[in-house]
Amino acid sequence: MPEIETTVPRRQLGRYLRELRLQSGMTIAEAAQLIERGSSTLQRLEKGTADRIRVLDVEALCRVYGADETTTAALIGLAQQAKAKSWWHEFGDLIPENFDVYMGLEAAARRLTSYQVELVPGLLQTSDYARAVIRLGVPDETEADHERRVQMRMHRQVLITRKARPAAVDIVLHETVLRRVIGGRRIMSAQLRHLADTGTRPNATIRILPFTAGVPSGKLTGPFTILDFGTDAKGEKVEPTVVYAPSFTGDMYLEKEDDLRRYDQAYEAIQRAALDASDSKDLLRQVAREYERER
Repeated sequence: MPEIETTVPRRQLGRYLRELRLQSGMTIAEAAQLIERGSSTLQRLEKGTADRIRVLDVEALCRVYGADETTTAALIGLAQQAKAKSWWHEFGDLIPENFDVYMGLEAAARRLTSYQVELVPGLLQTSDYARAVIRLGVPDETEADHERRVQMRMHRQVLITRKARPAAVDIVLHETVLRRVIGGRRIMSAQLRHLADTGTRPNATIRILPFTAGVPSGKLTGPFTILDFGTDAKGEKVEPTVVYAPSFTGDMYLEKEDDLRRYDQAYEAIQRAALDASDSKDLLRQVAREYERER
């Protein structure tokens, strides 16, 4: 089967370059002139539609925009990934650990469909729950670094709480997420109540897959998120749908139609076996009360 050239790294690269340019206050024409390239070349690069991506151009743009070392290294890594022909990408070897590739995709999404089996997803975490997860994940960092990570995670949640065009979220949490104690019982109680409250928002649906449901899709999928970027005025997709599947050794970004179909089918099976939204809220509040009684 022929390999398909992925668009994820080039789209991400374009987003970050545009953000850097806007922060610098430059126009496309001004930036293009400084790196001795045409405006149309830079425009295609920012839109993620460039046929050819030159690492030297990316290095030059990072330099004129005043990007820090971490960002520069990350964007060079994305440029290198964008030239590879593969239908999945493990960014770990090229992207610095403290640069979150996923965040750019999430910020552009219009709908997120997700199945989580271990932790509450970042978009739905309370600050105390997020702080506990971050301390476990990066124990060698300072408290100040931990707090910056917490604030960044809280800022991400504007995606679903803003008044103007909030993104829609449809999330199934395995019951394990409710029972795994992160940070203590008080924190868990508050987190579960927050989930129940979030589930009352018109743009948010949260369901629980109980232990009794077994393995609805017949296979263990692990956690995943399907990101949809909406349609334009002509009804065409703004960008191709992407499946994000994190793992211990590296994150995968899947775009192939067969992969998208398999994850769609898996989610449909999981959703059918999950409690409905009302029963899920009841279970969340019930377990929250259990944590309060046991303190």
